[in-house]
Amino acid sequence: MKKISRKGFLRVAAMTARSATTAAALAACQNSGEAAASSAASGNAGIYTPGTYTATETGMGTVTVTMTFSDSAITEVKVDTSKETIDVAVNSAEEFQEALMAAQSAEIDGVSGASITSKAVKKAAASCIEQAMGLAVEEEETVAVDDGTPAWLGHEPEIADSEIVETLDTEVLVVGGGTGGLFAACSAGENGAKTLVIDKLTSGGVRDDLGAIDSRYQKEWGTKIDKFDYITEMTKTAAGRLDQRLVKLWAEESGEAIDWYGDRLAERGVELWHEAGGDDEGSRYIHFATGHSPKWEGSDDGEGNQLNGAKVLTDYALTLGVEFRYNTPMVKLIKENGRVTGAIAENEDGGYVRINASKGVIVATGGYSLNYDMLEALQPENLAIVGLNGSIPGATGDGIKACIWAGGKFDETHSMMMFDRAALKPDAVPGRAQIESGETSMFWMGSQPFLKVNSKGERFFNESGTYEGILHADEFNKDHCHYTIFDSDWTTYIQSFKTHGCSRMFPFPNGAEPNRTYQSMEESFPGMIEKGVLFQCDTIAELAEKLGLPADALEATVERYNELYDKGVDEDFGKESFRLSAVRKAPFYGVKNTGFILCTMDGIQIDQNMNAVDTNNEPIPGLYVVGNDSGAYFSATYPNLSTGAACGRTVTFGRRAGRIAATCGI
Repeated sequence: MKKISRKGFLRVAAMTARSATTAAALAACQNSGEAAASSAASGNAGIYTPGTYTATETGMGTVTVTMTFSDSAITEVKVDTSKETIDVAVNSAEEFQEALMAAQSAEIDGVSGASITSKAVKKAAASCIEQAMGLAVEEEETVAVDDGTPAWLGHEPEIADSEIVETLDTEVLVVGGGTGGLFAACSAGENGAKTLVIDKLTSGGVRDDLGAIDSRYQKEWGTKIDKFDYITEMTKTAAGRLDQRLVKLWAEESGEAIDWYGDRLAERGVELWHEAGGDDEGSRYIHFATGHSPKWEGSDDGEGNQLNGAKVLTDYALTLGVEFRYNTPMVKLIKENGRVTGAIAENEDGGYVRINASKGVIVATGGYSLNYDMLEALQPENLAIVGLNGSIPGATGDGIKACIWAGGKFDETHSMMMFDRAALKPDAVPGRAQIESGETSMFWMGSQPFLKVNSKGERFFNESGTYEGILHADEFNKDHCHYTIFDSDWTTYIQSFKTHGCSRMFPFPNGAEPNRTYQSMEESFPGMIEKGVLFQCDTIAELAEKLGLPADALEATVERYNELYDKGVDEDFGKESFRLSAVRKAPFYGVKNTGFILCTMDGIQIDQNMNAVDTNNEPIPGLYVVGNDSGAYFSATYPNLSTGAACGRTVTFGRRAGRIAATCGI
């Protein structure tokens, strides 16, 4: 088999394919004998081995290209972008198909706003052509001698000065225009620094549900949280694997960060609500009413569209002189004399851009929850109990890897935020393949404390626990899943459960609206039933059959659970009485449940100045890390009974990093 470099292959493939197309067109004008002679004379006969070839590459999710070939042309192209994570990429398949057919090669223009997807499509198309031409392509990168570097990390790219096509100068460079990046950029801009934000996508995104202590919204309602009680509970949740100084810092500065955001929202006519607690007296689990969420419904961006956090903060940042470059992924950090002085990024055309940042670089690329190679290497036990991924697009570990190459210390324990809200078909199993299949549905009320059983039809856990508690307990179940069982009175029970945060499905005590109402959940039932992930049956035995559970065991479990409900005491697992519910009124419902990924929680360890620290725990000058790229804060499991704990840390520390970088340049 002939070997050729990838760049050389792409050039040869493009030239050969175009030549073949011309020959085929000429041949069509001649009789069969003349066509064969013409094709043979031009040297284009048998360029391809006829057939259909497929290749998959990583974009923001995965991209699959399937090409069918005659001996001299590409005759059909199918592009699957359905697993990408932004709409412009998902909807680009037809455009790519037409471009590949017209070009008869992998050398096509990218789709505007989907540069990462474009590169993946071109690479997959090149692989199909390679297969059809019988070429073995050698990767141009030099294969390093095994030095113990993990495969998921790889080696820092070497980029020669001659490859730099543009140089930019700024004071503060923010890598990532999402939740942490936008708060950091606004803060740097407010403090007078020339600031540039680069992002690998076409725009950023800001999460709602932001946690804080002592915001004005909490004070107005009368919510009081003792910061040392909070630190103690966070330490328990993390099994001690956190830096308490960071949690204390968050407790002291988060209220100001939320108040500042509330001002920005108010300028656009948007209310920020505190998600009050206090109606769950008697719960066995400590809850902190830290959540704050904007009320977006009815807002307007001036062009008839509903506002969102990214729009509000980007518009505000622009008034401060902050500049933005999208479709510009960071490739590596620049470190000179022990200090991070900038970064090298890639522009939309594939050229390299050097960005000098005299005061510092703030890395906020969102963690690695969309990088399945990293998840398989670092968190295989967690990947085995999830079936759906709800990560913000772009979270592929770029920032963490760049910081490690620059000497940053990665957390030694690895964890992700998981919610128990994914619904599987009865024969499905959780894991990477299930996530990528697209067959899993969101089951928002999975976090409600209904009866939950294992594959034996037996109850095995206090359903009133944390979102992740039952998922980790699923590790002891045969199929790494559990099953949620409820009856037709479920809407009444949901209101008596008085859950917290985003699991709550009716208004909070102060009138704050939930993320999703139980009425909207009910509206989704027909679609879930049609898809085969929710079952509605007239008897428990029939429900057991649909879910693949032993009927006798499930009937006995339901009978026992109804007995406990009647007593008002959970003698078996100690669930609070107000979170018990009967399963008596037909029709009955059942769902096979697994986990839903929101983000990873481990990252580069930082100090109180938001500086990344090295393996000796010394700060790396000029390098700041915030959000899901940063570490030293969470471990083992997510403290979901503090609503917005992760997003609250991200915005508070993003704001702090922007201020310190702009004014101190540590």
